[in-house]
Amino acid sequence: MEDVVFGVLGAVVGERGGRPLALKGPRHKAVLARLVVARRRVVPVARLVEDLWEEPPRGAVGAVQTFVAALRRVLEPERPPRTPARLLVTEGPGYALRAEPDAVDAWRFEAAVRAAATLPPAQALDRLQEALGMWRGPAFAEFADEHWARAERARLAELRLQAEERRAEARLALGLAAEAVPDLDAHLADHPWREDAWRLLALALYRGGRQGDALAVLRRARAMLVDRLGVDPGPRLRRLEAEILAQDPRLDPDPAPEPPSSADRLWRETAAAYDRTVGGGARARLESTVGLIRNLAVTGGGGLEAARRHRLAAISAAEELVDPELTTRVIGGYDVPAIWTRGDDPASDARIVEAAERTLAALPSRGTGRAPEPYDAARCRLLATIAVEMRGTRSPRGPEAARAAEEAARRLDDPGLLAYALNGVFMQSCTRAGLAPRRDEVGAELVTLAARHGLATFEVLGHLIRMQARAARADFAAADAHAAAADRLAVRHELPLVGVFTEWYAALRLAASGPPGPAEAAYRAADARLEGAGMPGVRRGLLPLALLCRRLADGAAPVEDAAGRIEPGADWGPYRPWAEPFLLLRDGRRADARDALGAVPEPPADLTYEALCCLHACLAAHFADRPALRAARARLVPAAAELAGAGTGMLTAGPVARHLALIGAALGE
Repeated sequence: MEDVVFGVLGAVVGERGGRPLALKGPRHKAVLARLVVARRRVVPVARLVEDLWEEPPRGAVGAVQTFVAALRRVLEPERPPRTPARLLVTEGPGYALRAEPDAVDAWRFEAAVRAAATLPPAQALDRLQEALGMWRGPAFAEFADEHWARAERARLAELRLQAEERRAEARLALGLAAEAVPDLDAHLADHPWREDAWRLLALALYRGGRQGDALAVLRRARAMLVDRLGVDPGPRLRRLEAEILAQDPRLDPDPAPEPPSSADRLWRETAAAYDRTVGGGARARLESTVGLIRNLAVTGGGGLEAARRHRLAAISAAEELVDPELTTRVIGGYDVPAIWTRGDDPASDARIVEAAERTLAALPSRGTGRAPEPYDAARCRLLATIAVEMRGTRSPRGPEAARAAEEAARRLDDPGLLAYALNGVFMQSCTRAGLAPRRDEVGAELVTLAARHGLATFEVLGHLIRMQARAARADFAAADAHAAAADRLAVRHELPLVGVFTEWYAALRLAASGPPGPAEAAYRAADARLEGAGMPGVRRGLLPLALLCRRLADGAAPVEDAAGRIEPGADWGPYRPWAEPFLLLRDGRRADARDALGAVPEPPADLTYEALCCLHACLAAHFADRPALRAARARLVPAAAELAGAGTGMLTAGPVARHLALIGAALGE
């Protein structure tokens, strides 16, 4: 299905594949806008009714349901009848718009402004120009008078003003004072109370050789502030005026930036030569593009998000050429190590698996001999890709592909292929509890293999796998060593995403052994680092799950106490079924909570398996649900020696043995 994007920096609009969505009427658009304002959180139906009507008519709830149904038909026209919506979803008492982080222009704008703050001036200027270019008018323009949009409109407007001023600062830092003046003039015409904008305009004029104009601007600023607001100019404006009068050399622009490095020049010259030489050769361009996409992915953030989009486009382009060998190289060339056993975009993952299966079928059949054949390496890459992309599912195809890829890679004696195949084995190693020792073996082999053959990203993967596995076994000394090794390699090879996982591991360490306050603060700081990292499959639901597990970890907090401390409005993402009974208990709906316990499924085949089983066990003991207690015990027994959930390297619900003892006590055994 084509991606749907939304625009709220101006009139509220939606597009699919570059074509506008047919949003029927103002209330349909209002529902969509209200859900965007909620930023992926659930908006109860009762709140939607209050927000849509000053005096709700009879049948308002039914009208909201009708609006939502109409929006779903527009947003997902190919969705088969009676199948769950993927974008505008029903959760608990209301609805949520599960748009991706780059699917709403306001969210992209915020991410760009945030990223610009960490970049050197030239790159920051590009990002800010791009960000400010997203605005088509006032945010949520049609809903300026709606109380539910007021705070979000004000917040975005303030961020826009800050972006304007940061753009001026970047221009001044680059010696582009004259270019900064017109935009600052226009900015101040609409927002004359912003002292920092007056300061930047005066500085830009001074650096442009217009000292008199700079002083005149400062006089205008003083008159405006005194006459309109009744306040004197702040210290930065007063200091700037004194420095201009004294022609202080500190006001002069910084020396011109250094000439581009040898690496920068080499990149530009090589890219230009490639364009001249390769020209329009589609096959060569596709193969080269995959290498760039692979490198883009390991940067995280917008790079990882862009890599996912471009990867699918590259696979589609390769398939159009009806060349299975080329398609194999395009699919298998993206051998980016994966450490989290839940995908960031399940729909895209499924499309990649389908393409890999089609390509496997199109390759010439293998003979009956055991000797390597020309297409064995291609088959191995495709099988490893299938194993990696089917992470977290319970389809038997995933483990089958992992075993076949590992066998082929060992037979071919190809270190790179074996590393990628072992990544697939790791992705399929969460089908039941107690498999941390097996994952530790995979990690150990990856570290040795990758270090011997210079496969840096897979060496990092091996250390992170061992960090997780050793944490599961409460061997924190070894886990600490692997986390430190991963961080060292990340610095050396410029792999910023590694720090996300090691920071979460540090929070887990606190949760496993320290007081609750610092652990919860560390979890929140780690979650903030995940924002904008480009990994929604990791982030969604992780923080509330980690906090709930922490509160249940040592048995000091009864189930109802832990439920009472759950923060309203938290996005539980894929962990909602296990959280639902706690949420209902928090709301005093005990009978509904017991019913929800009966609907809790077996956890998915990912690294959170043991933690979710323990949440299930706590609830089953609370309600004295004997069948649920027996099911939880059967699942947890193989992990009796582990810390529940610590195999994620991110959270823990405490020793599995304590949960098994709780189950035994509840069963009277």
